[in-house]
Amino acid sequence: MDETLQEYLFSAHEELKRLEHIIYVSLKYTRTVDVIINALNRLVNVYDVIIEAFLLKAQEEKLIAALPKSPALRATRLGELYPDDADLQRYLTFYAFLKNVLKTPYSKREEYRRHVTLVVELDKSTAEIDIDNLTDCEKFVHKFFHYARGKILGVPNGDED
Repeated sequence: MDETLQEYLFSAHEELKRLEHIIYVSLKYTRTVDVIINALNRLVNVYDVIIEAFLLKAQEEKLIAALPKSPALRATRLGELYPDDADLQRYLTFYAFLKNVLKTPYSKREEYRRHVTLVVELDKSTAEIDIDNLTDCEKFVHKFFHYARGKILGVPNGDED
C-alpha cells in the first residue's frame, strides 16, 4: 500500500509542477482571470490528491472503512479524523476557501495587465486573487505537500522537491 501512497504523492507533485508553470509562465504572458481560475483549479486538484492519500493511509490503519465519494466529504472526513491537528485544520480551511471562491460568481479587474485580479464577493468579505497572492497560495500548497509527505510517508519535513 505504501507504493500507492507514494504514487498519490508523486501525482500531487506533478500537479504542483503544472501549477507553477501556470503561475510563472502562462500568467506572465496571458494576464487573464481565466488563467487565475485555471491555477485555482490546479490548487484544488493538488489538495484533492493529497486528501485522498491521507484517507487511504487512514483506511490502511483501519481508522475508516471506506473512502467518502465526493472531494468535499473526503475533506470533512479527514478533518474529523484529526481534529487536534491544527496544521491540518488550517490546510483544510484554506481548501474550503478555494472551493468556495471557485463556485462563487466573480468579476474581473485590470485584465491583460500586471495587476489582473479575480474578485469574489463572499458571505462576509470580498476575496481578491491577483498574481501576488496566487503566488502565496502556491507556496502554501507546497507547505501542505511537504507536511502531507511527512505525515503519510514519515519523510522528514524538508523543503526539497
